[in-house]
Amino acid sequence: MKAVVLTKHGLPSVLKISEVPTPQPSAQQVRVKVQAIGLNYAEVLSRKGLYRWAPKLPYILGMEAYGEIDAIGPDVEQRRVGEQVIVGAQYGSYAEAIVVPELQALPALDGYAPEENAAFAVNYLTAWVGLVKLARLQPSDRVLIQAAGGGVGTAAVQLAKGFGCTVYGTAGSETKIERLAQLNIDHAVNYRRFDFEPEIRALTQGRGVDVVLETVGGEVYRKSLRLLAPFGRIVVLGFAGLDLQKWNPLSWWRTWRAMPRASLGRMAVKSYGVMASHLGYQLRDTARLLETWEELTSFVRQHHIRPVVGTVLPFADIAKAHALMESRQSYGKIVLKL
Repeated sequence: MKAVVLTKHGLPSVLKISEVPTPQPSAQQVRVKVQAIGLNYAEVLSRKGLYRWAPKLPYILGMEAYGEIDAIGPDVEQRRVGEQVIVGAQYGSYAEAIVVPELQALPALDGYAPEENAAFAVNYLTAWVGLVKLARLQPSDRVLIQAAGGGVGTAAVQLAKGFGCTVYGTAGSETKIERLAQLNIDHAVNYRRFDFEPEIRALTQGRGVDVVLETVGGEVYRKSLRLLAPFGRIVVLGFAGLDLQKWNPLSWWRTWRAMPRASLGRMAVKSYGVMASHLGYQLRDTARLLETWEELTSFVRQHHIRPVVGTVLPFADIAKAHALMESRQSYGKIVLKL
């Protein structure tokens, strides 16, 4: 089968499609014939060698895909051959087939196109855990979504609006601002044109926000903290501003300085909470994962939410897809079709 095996870290050009043996499922595993792959920024960091959760080289990149089960192990009980599923995994989805434990192959959502199913799991579970499980979102909350034009960002905007919250977002172009308006966001700020901190403070009449979903780090994180209202909650879900270069000691200092931190003293004075989550580690707790999945998919159906797929490219354009994601010019989810 064809797959993208990461053998060395580097620029998007290191991503090459090669022939590898087709995997066979063991006792409690299923094999999924991949039809569409959802890209995530974590995979950009993995390609650069900056992602702690990534396995040791060499390995097949990719954390999510949509496809059809074409083989099952002898002890599989809940999945069947021919079933359409969404796969979540630590690695392995940049391929024509992937093998995973049966409970990591979740039923696809009816009425979604293949691209939409491939765009759903990681982004919407990440946003749901951040907003609902950690921040305990309330309809009265004022919510700020950083990088609102990205995959997690657009998912978070939709979910927060579904709860009835007032939603603010930041994005880096007027095109993204216009597209966010189509998601009924209340206010979106172009951070390349304006300093979002005074803009959001003015929009909230000085009250600040109750919840921030933060994925950038550095000055974005520090400004977000200052915007928190008393009893506010900031949830850190990523560090897209990470710019560590192994052979550049100055970049080590910049990375250390930009890393999100919490001060118990400041938290006590202002009464706010700092939280963090990494979706990958939740794959270990299958019962909790399935419970969260049921809550999320029920909410999405109730509110008629569909994933925002911004770009669809053929599998052969994997390097182009990574370059696009890294450029921060993409909107919504980037999906590869096989």
